[in-house]
Order: sequence, then structure tokens, then C-alpha cells
Amino acid sequence: MVSTTLPYPFCLFRLLFLADCALPPTWAVMEQKVCSFNVLTPWGVSGPPPPRFAKQIKLRESFWVPICISYHFYQTLTEHPGSASSQDMDNAYGVSLPGECLRKPDRKRLKLYGVGDPVAMFSSDSSCLSSRGRVSKWFWDSAEEGYRTYHMDEYDEEKNPSGIINLGTSENKLCFDLLSRRLTQNDMLHVEPSLLQYPDWRGHLFLREEVAKFLSFYCKSPAPLKPENVVVLNGCASLFSALATVLCEAGEALLIPTPYYGAITQHVYLYGNVRLAYVYLESEGVKVKGLILINPQNPLGDIYSPEELQEFLGFAMRHQLHVIMDEVYMLSVFEESLGYRSVLSLERLPDPQRTHLMWATSKDFGMSGLRFGILYTENQHVATAVASLCRYHGLSGLVQHQMAQLLRDHDWISQVYLPENHARLKAAHTYVSEELRALGIPFVSRGAGFFIWVDLRKYLRRGTFEEEGLLWRQFLDNKVLLSCGKTFE
Repeated sequence: MVSTTLPYPFCLFRLLFLADCALPPTWAVMEQKVCSFNVLTPWGVSGPPPPRFAKQIKLRESFWVPICISYHFYQTLTEHPGSASSQDMDNAYGVSLPGECLRKPDRKRLKLYGVGDPVAMFSSDSSCLSSRGRVSKWFWDSAEEGYRTYHMDEYDEEKNPSGIINLGTSENKLCFDLLSRRLTQNDMLHVEPSLLQYPDWRGHLFLREEVAKFLSFYCKSPAPLKPENVVVLNGCASLFSALATVLCEAGEALLIPTPYYGAITQHVYLYGNVRLAYVYLESEGVKVKGLILINPQNPLGDIYSPEELQEFLGFAMRHQLHVIMDEVYMLSVFEESLGYRSVLSLERLPDPQRTHLMWATSKDFGMSGLRFGILYTENQHVATAVASLCRYHGLSGLVQHQMAQLLRDHDWISQVYLPENHARLKAAHTYVSEELRALGIPFVSRGAGFFIWVDLRKYLRRGTFEEEGLLWRQFLDNKVLLSCGKTFE
């Protein structure tokens, strides 16, 4: 096994480098706003580390911020070949990282996000709502606060130049010009009776056929994939919710490596009452039904090698666990040397009946508002159960037609869109990296995804999540939205 050093995500803010305006003015505005608030000083925390499955993890004290500069570029602190380590950052930026420590777990967060009963925490709130309604309202009021605030005061270079700059939401806004031209071509504008009627809840056959061909080509599957194994839904959030509901009983759990994309907690809990397990569970009595892997990883930007994938899949097979593979960033690897491999490219899956792949156009094609996601599974029981939930999460016939036309256009995707998208992602990442170095802000960078982890520990005064929240609040008050490290805990 590989021993991996992974600093815990305190004061890690996600910086988006695909901002709401051109990069130079965006960064200039952000730098001006960041420098306008009172800064704090470093801190440290201790407690037991979360497990990362078969790998031994050694945690170092670390307080970072995922910064999203308009297209997300997360960066991990795990030491992988070809990536910067914590020591690399010390040398590069002259910042001395604290010594090793362990962190005391946040019991309230464990109850809400982990293995406890979150309903009990909100029993006195909103008496007109059910217990499920109270939890849903809490997510909206608390977890969505920054996002809602941003939408009430969005930055616009002409209409609202003093608005909030969103460096915290993982959206690729770099290629609207390419997408708008392609999505308004004549082949996209088509209406026939079947598109206005109730479809097969798995998705129209013509779309599932194109999805199977698309995945076969871009995932480099050893054999053609089958349309009967495809289900289409309105995005990966719905897919997480549906899979958690059909694979787990209420109160059961799914394993996930940390740090992880925090919204998954909400996706699997609100409908399915399923927890995410990222702490030791021996004394909790929680039954684990599956494992979630994100590749390329969010928020770390790491890419799992074929050997690591086989190791995870073998572990899951030995324990009869389902594996949910989220590959929503698979075409957003802009450093070719990284050698990304989809799970569908493997010659042999240890347990194909328990291996389920998710993908969507929201990240790779910058279409998060279009709401198109796909599930590929050889397990027809799972496919049928998820398809029954598509009554609530289905796509309009017109969108299905547009997606089929887009996915079948391999010439445009491979020769026009992907090369230009990768070039723009790389340019944005390079620009932000250079600006961070000029500002003396440590960070760790990867060549996949939309994220950069930046280290803002020197602006914290005490070792508490409350202090990190205060720093986040000062950014927001100064019209810059970031994603806190706690969000990815």
C-alpha cells in the first residue's frame, strides 16, 4: 500500500479560475477586495484522522481554501508522482507548514453529515414542516447561504460591476462562444410528435444509443457499450439521490474518501436518508453498502491510476459493496501527461454488477444549467429502479434530441471543442497560478478539473472552524464568494 500524506482541509478555500468576467479584470478586482479586509494569523487543530480505505493516511495540519476562478481548479495535498508535496510548497513559497497533528472530530457535523440522526437537531424548527422538511430547509438556509447571496447580487461587468464575484462554484464559463454556435445550428432545432410525448423513462432509445457510442469512444472501452445499460436523468445530483435510494436502506451509509465534494451529502440524504461514511464506524453500528469514487477527484484534482482503480474495485468486491464512479470531469484533464483512464476502459471489472458509472455535460461541456446526466450500469435491476425515479428527474424530449445531436458529433467534440477547451483551461490555470505566486499565497495545483487549493492559514487567528467561517464571511462581505475547506471535510 502507498502511504499518503494528506493535510486536512482547514482554511482551504476553493478558488475558481473561470470567473464571471475576463480573467485579468476579475483577478484585479478580487485582489483589490481581498486586500481590503483585516487579516488574521495562523492556527492549528487536532483529532483522529478519517480513513481512506485501503491506504494508510497520515494527516498534517493544514488550512486551505479551494479557490474557484470561474472554472474550478482544485488541488490536493496528497503526494502523487508529478505533483507538488507539502514540502514543495514550503520551498516554493517560503511558508513553513505546522507540525503533524490529529484533529478532534466535530460531533455536530458527524451527526448531520455522517452517521447520526440529523432530524433530532432541528426538532424545534419550522413546526409546519415534517422532519424531512426541516432538514431540507436547514440545507437551504445554511449550506446554500453563500450561493443564494451570490445570485441576489451577481457580478456583471456592465450591469452590476460592484456585485459578487463567484470563485466558489464549479462551472466552466470559458467556452460559451463555441457552445452557443454549436447549440444553435439547424440540426438542434427539431420537433416531432414523439419528443412532445411521455418517453421511455430510461430516456429515448436514440439518445441512449448515442450515449453508449459516446462513452465507448471517449472512455476507450475494450468492447462497445450497450444502450440498454444507459439511463438518463437531469444531472448528477439526481443520480446520486436515485442511486442512494435504490442501493441503500434508510440509515445505511456509503464510503467516500475525504476531502470530497460536500454537496454529495445533501444529494444522498434528502431523499434516501443515506449517510456518507468518512470516519471510523466500529462503534456506530452503521451498515456500509457502497463506495463513492470521483475520478478526476473533486476537490483534489487527483487522477486514480488503473492500478488504484483495480485496488478499490477489488476491495469493494471482497466486501460486496457497490461502487459509484463519478467521472463528471473525465474530459476536463488538460495536462495530457496525466494519462487519465476511465473505469470503463479497464479490461476486466472485478464486479461489473456492482460497478455504476456517472457522467454529465455540466462540467466537461460547461452546461450546468442544461441538466443532463447519465448512468451506465450492467445491473438491470439497478437500471430499472433508477429509471422508475426518472418520472421525477427526467429530461424533456427537446433536450434529449439536442444531447443526442451533440454527443454524436465526434468531429466537433474532438477537433474543435476539446482542444480549445483544454487550451483555455490551461491558460486560466497558468494565469491564476502566477498571480497566486506574485501574492505570496501557497497553493497546490493539478492538471485536471477546475480547482486550485490555496493556503490562507496566515489570515486566521485561532484554530477553530468558526475562525475559518469568519474569514469566508469577510470575503463574502467584500463581494468574493469562495468555498470553505470545511465544505469538503
